[in-house]
Amino acid sequence: MSSQPSAAASASANPLDELIAYFEGDYVALKDAKVSIMTHAFMYGTATFEGIRAYWNAEQNTLYALFVREHARRIRSSAKMLMMENLPSEDELVDIITETVRRNGFRQDAYVRPSFYKSTRAIGVRLHHLDHELYVIATPFGNYIDIEKGVRVMSSSWRRNADEALPARGKLVGGYVNMAFQKSEAELNGFDEALVMTPSGHASEGSAANLFVVRDGVLLTPPVSDDILEGVTRKAILGLAADLGIPTEVRSIDRSELYICDEVFLVGTGVQVSPVIEVDHRPVGEGKIGPISRRLSERYFAAVRGNLPEYKSWLTAIK
Repeated sequence: MSSQPSAAASASANPLDELIAYFEGDYVALKDAKVSIMTHAFMYGTATFEGIRAYWNAEQNTLYALFVREHARRIRSSAKMLMMENLPSEDELVDIITETVRRNGFRQDAYVRPSFYKSTRAIGVRLHHLDHELYVIATPFGNYIDIEKGVRVMSSSWRRNADEALPARGKLVGGYVNMAFQKSEAELNGFDEALVMTPSGHASEGSAANLFVVRDGVLLTPPVSDDILEGVTRKAILGLAADLGIPTEVRSIDRSELYICDEVFLVGTGVQVSPVIEVDHRPVGEGKIGPISRRLSERYFAAVRGNLPEYKSWLTAIK
């Protein structure tokens, strides 16, 4: 009998299985990082996470992880909202995240996801008297959506959850069901992304991205009080705009403003900087990527790949 694996076995082999993950205190193959189906986070979404990108610079032979410390700080804040105590320090988290990436030896762009999750095996909706654990996974990752041709968005019929119902500034796993409804509605209706409104009718975010609008040369973005995630990339874009001398204003944005503005773009770890060319079947500006969106996008991508020394503080080199 042949000792070679069958065609079916070879086809079922998953290359992700051999990636290295940090799981409950150790570095293990991803295929061995498993939890019970009775894990509280699996049953109730009681977990928090971060998405971190790492960008490969072939000329410098270096992988740059973006805003690692900022993401470590935010996940600790989100975990506190879920009543998790005795968390690793910010420095310890940074070390775990970067070591996970380093052990995988990526020579291409990658995505990193740390997550604190309620690990107790228990039935019962609550946050208190539950244990928690940490995992970090890292995987090769390209563009989330096509950012070169521009994005078409629709106003979702699903509203953003209000902060008093589910903390909007917490990156909570269970909350992403709200965003899944929005994203699927948009894509199944032929659009690329959803535009989400607050309960009061102000433009809040994309399904999982912060929103920017340009009117008369001024860059606008909703305030955190409009139920947005306090985005790490959003903060970086505001900084870039200041460096480029682009005037900015943080204020609520009405839906109709999106129909008459000059430019719209979405930002976030996943979407990066994604110009919007159409909202609800209406072209944005001239229906193509606008000059301010392009300037910010080009500078952002140069910075994250380590090509602008003035933004090296954003990056953690992993060799």
